[in-house]
Amino acid sequence: MRPPYVIDARILDLLVRIGIQLGAVNAGHLERPSPMLRRRNRIRTIQSTLAIEGNTLSEDQVTAVLEGRRVLAKPSELLEVTNAVAAYERLSSFRLARPVDLLKAHGLLMKGLVPDAGRFRKRGVGILRGRSLAHLAPPASSVPTQVTALLRYVEHDADPMLIKSCVLHYELEFIHPFSDGNGRMGRLWQTRALMEVSPVFTFLPVEALVRESQHEYYAALAASDAAASATPFIVYMLERIEQALTELSKAPRAVLDGTDRMLRFLAGHRDRSFARKDYMQVFPELSSATASRDLRDAVAGGWLVRAGNGRTAQYKATAKGLKAGTNFPA
Repeated sequence: MRPPYVIDARILDLLVRIGIQLGAVNAGHLERPSPMLRRRNRIRTIQSTLAIEGNTLSEDQVTAVLEGRRVLAKPSELLEVTNAVAAYERLSSFRLARPVDLLKAHGLLMKGLVPDAGRFRKRGVGILRGRSLAHLAPPASSVPTQVTALLRYVEHDADPMLIKSCVLHYELEFIHPFSDGNGRMGRLWQTRALMEVSPVFTFLPVEALVRESQHEYYAALAASDAAASATPFIVYMLERIEQALTELSKAPRAVLDGTDRMLRFLAGHRDRSFARKDYMQVFPELSSATASRDLRDAVAGGWLVRAGNGRTAQYKATAKGLKAGTNFPA
């Protein structure tokens, strides 16, 4: 069944504006993507989606966790961060419309935090706002059927994926398929849906703008509940998407330095040996001298080991280099 909502004039206007912003962003930030920008936005995303649920770690602390540095915080909050990092890093490998992949993602996101991570809830739940019952979720027995129907709608309905991603987010909140972690799963799976629209959504920190307007976020959920229609929530989320794209379109276009280039390269060449010519195929604008300097600096920094000399030299990432590449999404 198609979830209830109406595509009204506000939504149509937002779709047009988002389309314009996507064109600008795709031209400026996909042609020469900056690993540093992507990493900063990934950190903002993780910190924000967890902060909405009460996690107190700052962006600096999340950065330290990603870099393997010691952070003094509650063990549960540290685990939430490491779980979210794992879930977002694997997000592109999950198939959007497969319930089993939704469960796998929840298993990563909530590992060690709840006993039933990766499984649908087995009991009824209600959502409180303060002391009031804001929403009574559907019975647990209906959850698998409702989730399957929702994912089929996302896969097969003819409406734009931008709209369906918002409906997906809202309906996951409404169904509340898990005992815990539903909010962060709704945001995670909307990001996965948006990645079907453009690769830019892989690193666009929409969650950060939701965090900044958290009161309006809950108000939009409540308005959709009251109207028995996802329309108010669609409008709210499309406004956040447009806002995030506008901010990104104003960011300086990436000018990759040697560090950025090497981190981007290592993110896509993890366990394979390679030569200078392989590096230059990824960055064809480089001169031989600049490519050689990048490789020399990476060896000196402990990111690469070299075997041989000159043009025939072979390079391979060290454990330090692999970790650096993983922390800077390609």
